[in-house]
Amino acid sequence: MSDRTLRGKSAIVGMATAGMGEAPGFSAMELLGQAAVAAVADAGLTMQDIDGVFAATSSHAFPTMSVVEYLGLRPKFFDGTNVGGSSFEMHLLQATLALEAGLCDAALVCYGSNQRTAGGRLVSMSEPQWHETPYNPRHPITAYALATSRHMAEYGTTREQLADVALAARGWANLNPDAFARGPLTKDEVLSARMISDPLTKADCCLVTDGAAACVLVRAERAKDLPGVPVYFLGAGGANYHRSIVAMPDLTTTAAAESGPRAMQMAGVSQSDIDLAMVYDAFTINTILFLEDLGFCPKGEGGRFVENGRIAPGGELAVNTNGGGLSCVHPGMYGLFLIAEAVAQLRGQAGQRQIKDCNIALCHGNGGTLSSQCTAILGNEGVL
Repeated sequence: MSDRTLRGKSAIVGMATAGMGEAPGFSAMELLGQAAVAAVADAGLTMQDIDGVFAATSSHAFPTMSVVEYLGLRPKFFDGTNVGGSSFEMHLLQATLALEAGLCDAALVCYGSNQRTAGGRLVSMSEPQWHETPYNPRHPITAYALATSRHMAEYGTTREQLADVALAARGWANLNPDAFARGPLTKDEVLSARMISDPLTKADCCLVTDGAAACVLVRAERAKDLPGVPVYFLGAGGANYHRSIVAMPDLTTTAAAESGPRAMQMAGVSQSDIDLAMVYDAFTINTILFLEDLGFCPKGEGGRFVENGRIAPGGELAVNTNGGGLSCVHPGMYGLFLIAEAVAQLRGQAGQRQIKDCNIALCHGNGGTLSSQCTAILGNEGVL
C-alpha cells in the first residue's frame, strides 16, 4: 500500500459535541451517548446503520464494550486503542482502513467525560512511573513544566511568549459561544497567575471541564448521498517512543516531528497548504513545541513565532480557533474536539470565528506526557 492509497477514501459525514464545559447530573457515558446520537443524526443515518465503533475514554477499561452496550449497537468491527488524547486522530486512520477493507460501512468515533462535575480535579492517565515516583511529581503538569524549562534554557523561550499562546486561545474563545472560558485576559494576568509547577502558572494549564464529541465516517463515494457536508480524510500518521517523561529522548522535540511529515506525505500537502492548525494545547508549551515539530517554524523559534498575535484572530496562522484546551474545553482527553472544530471550519459552520477560505485543516493530538503523537489532515471536496 502506497502512502497515498488512503487519501480521500473516507469522509466525516456527521459531527457533534455535547455537555461542553459543565454538564451536572450526567455520567461520562450519558454525555458520550448524547454526542453519538447527535452525530449519527447529523450524518442522516440511524444507530442501526453504525457497524464500526472506535472509542477511548479515561473512565472505562473496555470502552468499546461499554459504548456498544449503552447505545445498543452490534458492530462488525471495533477498536478501543487508547494512546491518550491523541487516540481519536489515530481512530480516523483506523476507521478509514476498516472502511476501505470493507470491514464496516459506517464508523462511529466517540468520547465522553464528566471530569469537572464528577470531582472538578485534573485527571491524568499519565501516572508517574516507578522511576519517577520517589520525586513525587504532580503529573501531568510536572512533566510539561520540565519540557518548558528545558525549552526556555535551550532556546531562550520566555514566559511572555507562553502568555501569548494563552492570549491567542482566549481571543478565539471569545468568538465561540460554546467556549467555557470567555472574557478579557491580559498578559499581566497570565504572568501573575498562581504558579502550579514552575514555570507554568494556572493560566498556562488547560481547563478541567465536562464534554463529549462524536463523528461518523463512511466511504467517500457514499458520503455524496448523505445530507451533510462531507469532510474528507486526506492523511494521518502517528509516532511514539516513550511513556514516562524521564524516558523522552529530547525534552524539546516531540514525536510530532515524525507523525506530521507522515500525515502530510499521505495527504500530499505541505505546511503552506494548511489553512487551520488545531494542535493539542494542554499547556502553553504544547502549542510552541508542536508548531516547531510540525514544521511551521524552525526548532527553537516557536516562542518568537507566536508573539504579537500571530496565531490569534486576525493573525498569520489560524491556530486552535475554538479556543483550544486552554479556553474552550478539556474533558481529560481532548483529541476529538480538535476534529470537531476542524469539521466546523471546513464546513463553513464556525460562525463568528469562521476563517476565510478554509480548505485544509491539520489536527494534531498528543497523549500522555508528550508521549503519543498523532496527526490527521482533513479537507473539503475542493481539495480532493
